[in-house]
Amino acid sequence: MPDDLHPGDADALIRDPRGGVARLVAIMARLRDRETGCPWDIEQDFDSIAPYTIEEGYEVADAIARKDMAGLRDELGDLLFQVVYHARMAEEEGAFAFGDVVRAIADKMVRRHPHVFGAESRDKSADQQTLDWERVKAAERGAAGALDGVAVGLPALTRAVKLQNRAARVGFDWPDAGAVLAKIAEETAELVEARDSGDAARVREEYGDLLFVMANLARHLRVDPEAALRDASAKFTRRFEAIEAALAAEGRRPADSTLAEMDALWDAAKERGL
Repeated sequence: MPDDLHPGDADALIRDPRGGVARLVAIMARLRDRETGCPWDIEQDFDSIAPYTIEEGYEVADAIARKDMAGLRDELGDLLFQVVYHARMAEEEGAFAFGDVVRAIADKMVRRHPHVFGAESRDKSADQQTLDWERVKAAERGAAGALDGVAVGLPALTRAVKLQNRAARVGFDWPDAGAVLAKIAEETAELVEARDSGDAARVREEYGDLLFVMANLARHLRVDPEAALRDASAKFTRRFEAIEAALAAEGRRPADSTLAEMDALWDAAKERGL
C-alpha cells in the first residue's frame, strides 16, 4: 500500500472489491509488512521470486493455448501480482514504486507508436511498423551493440531467434530459406563427424550449432519455433497416450510390448488424426 495511507484507510481499501490495482498494491504492502505481514512473503527477494514470475508467464501462455478464458483471467492476475511483488520490493529499497513502472511503460508505448500518438502516418504494413518499432528501440539503446539487451534468461530457441533478428536488421543474414537449408545440411554433417569422433564436447557444440540454424530456418519460414515444438510435443503426447490406452485394453503396458507393436499402434493413432 502507499506508505502515506492511514492503516484504517488501508484496511478499508484491502477489503474493497472495487479497489482495483490500488487494492492489489495495498495487499502486497501488507504481505511484506515486517510486523504484521506473511513470514514467507517477508523473506522473499528478487532472486527467489523471479522463478515464479517466469512460471506465471508460461501459465498465461498455457491458458491461451487451451483457449481457457476463465483460466487466462486468473493467470493474468497471477502475473500482475508478480509485477506488484517486484515493484514493492524495489520500493522498499528506494529504487522505484509500482506507479513508476506504470508511468515508464505508458511513456514507452506512446514513444514507440508515433503513428498512433504522434504525427506519423498509420498507412503502413505491420512489417513496416515492426521495423519502425525496432528503429525506435535502437535509438533508445544509443551506441549499444546490435545484440545488446537480448535477455539471457529467455528460452533458448526464443533467444536464438531474437539474436538472429537483430543481426538481420544490420544486414547479417542468409538471403532466403534455401540458403538456411543448405547450412542445416552442412551442420548435420559436422554433427555426424563429431559423433563419430567420440568427442563429447564437440558433439554438444555441433548439436548447438544445428539447433541455432534450425531456429534461423523457423525465422525465415515465419514459424515460432517455441510454438512449433510445443505443438509437436503435444502431438507426441496424444499418440503415445493412444499407445498406452490400446495396450491397457489388452492388460499390458508399453514395457510389456515390442517396439514393432508400439510403432504399429503409433501409425494407427496417426491415421485417426491424433
